[in-house]
Amino acid sequence: MYHQPVLKNRRTLLERAEKFVSDVYFTDCNLRGRLYGETCPVESLSSFLTPKRMSYSEALLQTFQPCKVGDGFGPTWWTCWFKVSLNIPEAWEGKEVHFRWEIDGEGMVWKDGQPCQGLTKEGEKTSLVLTTSLKNEEPHSFTLYVEMACNGLFGAGKGSMIAAPDPDRMYTLQSAELVVFNCDTRELLTDFEMLIDVVKMLGEADQRGYQALFTVNEMVNVCDPADPSSYPAARSLALRFFSQTNGQSQHTVHAMGHCHIDSAWLWPYEETIRKCARSWVTVIRLMEKNPDFVFTCSQAQQFEWVKNWYPGLFAQIKTFVESGRFIVVGGTWVEMDGNLPSGESMVRQFLEGQRFFQQEFGVYCKEFWLPDTFGYSAQLPQMMRGSGITRFLTQKLSWNLVNTFPHNTFYWEGLDGSQVLTHFPPGNTYEMKGKVEDLLNTVRNNKDKGRANHSAVLFGFGDGGGGPTQLMLDRLQRVQDTDGLPKVQMSCPDRFFSELEADSSLLCTWSGELFLELHNGTYTTQAQIKLGNRQCEALLHDVEVASSLAQCRSPTFRYPASTLRRLWRLLLLNQFHDVLPGSCTEMVVQDALAYYDDIRSTGCSLLKQACVVLAGEQGGATAVFNSLPWERREVVMLRGSTELGMGLWFVEIRVLKLSHRFVLSSLVRTPDGTYLMENGLLRVAVDKAGRLTSLCLDMGFREAISDGCYGNQFVIFDDIPLYWDAWDVMDYHLQTRKPIVEPARPAVIVSSGGLRGIVSFTLKISEQSSITQEIILDAMCPYVKFNTQVDWAESHKFLKVEFPVRVRSPNAVYEIQFGHLQRPTHRNTSWDWARFEVWGHKWADLSEHGFGVALLNDCKYGYSADRNTLSLSLLRAPKAPDANADMGQHRFMYAVMPHSGSFQDSSVIQCAYNLNYPLRLVPDSPRLSSWSAFSVSSPAVILETIKQAEDHDKALVVRLYESYGSSVRVTLSSSLKLRKVSHCDLLERPVPSKPTPITASGISLDFTPFQIVSLLLFLD
Repeated sequence: MYHQPVLKNRRTLLERAEKFVSDVYFTDCNLRGRLYGETCPVESLSSFLTPKRMSYSEALLQTFQPCKVGDGFGPTWWTCWFKVSLNIPEAWEGKEVHFRWEIDGEGMVWKDGQPCQGLTKEGEKTSLVLTTSLKNEEPHSFTLYVEMACNGLFGAGKGSMIAAPDPDRMYTLQSAELVVFNCDTRELLTDFEMLIDVVKMLGEADQRGYQALFTVNEMVNVCDPADPSSYPAARSLALRFFSQTNGQSQHTVHAMGHCHIDSAWLWPYEETIRKCARSWVTVIRLMEKNPDFVFTCSQAQQFEWVKNWYPGLFAQIKTFVESGRFIVVGGTWVEMDGNLPSGESMVRQFLEGQRFFQQEFGVYCKEFWLPDTFGYSAQLPQMMRGSGITRFLTQKLSWNLVNTFPHNTFYWEGLDGSQVLTHFPPGNTYEMKGKVEDLLNTVRNNKDKGRANHSAVLFGFGDGGGGPTQLMLDRLQRVQDTDGLPKVQMSCPDRFFSELEADSSLLCTWSGELFLELHNGTYTTQAQIKLGNRQCEALLHDVEVASSLAQCRSPTFRYPASTLRRLWRLLLLNQFHDVLPGSCTEMVVQDALAYYDDIRSTGCSLLKQACVVLAGEQGGATAVFNSLPWERREVVMLRGSTELGMGLWFVEIRVLKLSHRFVLSSLVRTPDGTYLMENGLLRVAVDKAGRLTSLCLDMGFREAISDGCYGNQFVIFDDIPLYWDAWDVMDYHLQTRKPIVEPARPAVIVSSGGLRGIVSFTLKISEQSSITQEIILDAMCPYVKFNTQVDWAESHKFLKVEFPVRVRSPNAVYEIQFGHLQRPTHRNTSWDWARFEVWGHKWADLSEHGFGVALLNDCKYGYSADRNTLSLSLLRAPKAPDANADMGQHRFMYAVMPHSGSFQDSSVIQCAYNLNYPLRLVPDSPRLSSWSAFSVSSPAVILETIKQAEDHDKALVVRLYESYGSSVRVTLSSSLKLRKVSHCDLLERPVPSKPTPITASGISLDFTPFQIVSLLLFLD
């Protein structure tokens, strides 16, 4: 059958070869069916089930009951421990013996008390090598323990990967046995598979494609599957093909083992800990067998988990890190979302990550590693450079829905002009398998041919872990330098980027944000997580400021450094790119909300302790703590009454008598049912449905609401994405706009004025959902606040609020980390259209010369600007992967602020900070005069952060940034006794710079647009 003449028809030849290695187990002609030879059942098999994740030592104390192959185990998220006794037959001497284990769950084998290898069917790891050549003197009997998670690599979705988990799913043990592994068969199979892939990918018209087809047919002719002695002749034919080398100009692929593990996604945080151990211990086993194998790994949080839970494995990892084969990359605590964390949060991602890697492994990462996130802030290049990082690797922009990003290797220039060398692997994935398809796609997809002749290939199962396999390594070894394919070398990030840097003169530059034209629903999904993130960012900011100043004021106060580090790490963990965006299961949401509760509870206690120290001895007054670097005049609630508080850093609140110095808020109902609110700065007209029919600046000088339109118009849309439910909002949702106008309770006056005027109303969304809102106008306040409660029980709906305004501008401006940027309000090009839903932070603004309107918020991130309508995205209702996403009650605040002049000159930036950083009241304080620790001479520069230095108890770090987009010289003044000042980077390492003298007026600093400046202040 196998020695017939070579056939002429290509399809017949290829079908013949594929049948020869097919998955159909024909014993007479099929190779794959001969991978395993003799088998032997295990001596005994027993198990126990637990809903908990427990340590190995705890598991040994449990009662194991007999079980057998074919039994089911579960339900989902439980853990099953198996005890397996094995006895290898003496007749297998000289043979390679594996323990074969097949079950749909994720397994970890324990041997002699240590994790030994992961066994995961989805990750193509179904056997453990017990011996490569059995010897009589070797042990023949083993006792293994298998820790099996009742979930797969991608959780336990019911019907589809991203569906909500099936809580009742059971997992069937399909095999548990000793087998003889035929290594020669595996090697020959790999030869066949690689050659067949070359044929398929290059095609018959390509010279090398035809040569591969001819070679594989020759191999079929000389090989008899039933006769292993025929294998060497077949393999020699394959070796001859693979050994025909390339020319010098061929593209070089830098292959790096990789195992992308989402810190949480379709599984909870606790399961990720085991995913890391299962994946990384398997990597260690591969390194022991393959001396050239290099593996890259990011996320300091995951290393810390393994260090705490698997110290023996962590010690092995450290050994391979030292040898340069297990390579830590990324430099951040987790692979965070690239859009939604605040600027300071992103700094802390680098600070905590880089310090961890330096302390544990003695290295700082030079590459930022963020393969899978949903867009990239324009301030990231500056933050990378400030953290000692000059290189960036990612992949996600290949998912763009509308436009193809034009580069794979380029310089990315950030908002301030900082540049980093950036690479998108052209294979368009971070979990390649070492196949011919991966290699050829890498070459063919490269958009910078002629400019860059090197690309990265990250191989290994990912997202749910798993990592590389021996088969992937074997595939890559076959084609290291094979004519017709790119050159392949096992490499590391430093070697790869060094090659790019050596020939980078022709690389292009991309300036500004890297906007992902997909997953724009993540700006809104899981609103409670967004609220927790924003509130906890503000709280930790205030705790650090108050604690820093308390330490300066009182020699007995100790800065709570270790507690703050724990809280920050919880917050940073929740900023992982599937948690903060809301694209995770309900179990993860519950974990995240619990972490926010911990941060709130502990943080409020720390803040109270620091403020008490700042206030001094008890007294009969109420003090206010203002954590922002400017004076504030706001209405605050004091002991159940409304008072007007004025503060610098730490001032006494006095009960102020109303006088002509203050223009109060007034609220009246007109005969036509309209409510008129005025405070000397604004005049607002509200109808019975809570819509603004008029919003005038300077009491009628300039109308902000567009003719015939309504401000504060709630609208609802149908929201049914094509596939990625929690992730995506599709442009066709805009065609389903429906205004919400039916009052369940018409507007009424709650407070008629004085210091605060309030109109309240309730709108009916549906039979199950409603909006209750208070429209608030405070005395002396330049914006109208909307205190909102939504009872939300919708399915696949999208709630927004719109403000059509009398402004004409081709661009709207949005706050991002440490700055702002413009995006179009028109749809001229496909690039413009793809930005129909965008992200921003505390504010967005639409301005023409001399006038504009800003939209502020305290916990929202999704915006849209279509011509003259500025909208804020409020709530979504996706059903996967969390079937209950966003269901329930929500509370949030937003505000609208008309202004004259530019948004910079009208204090929009400062007002947005005020809305997000409330004045903190300190009761029972002595009557003291106001005290200010810091001030900045120009409003263009924001003093963002004050904290204790990481390595100096007697030093503070202050971080400032230029917020207007201007070059400016400012003076930072302080009432603290400063001994010395030096510039430092974001890792708080002093950097060479011009002298920073302390003069009588303060510290003089020069800023370029959107520059971030960090200072070390050494105290007397």
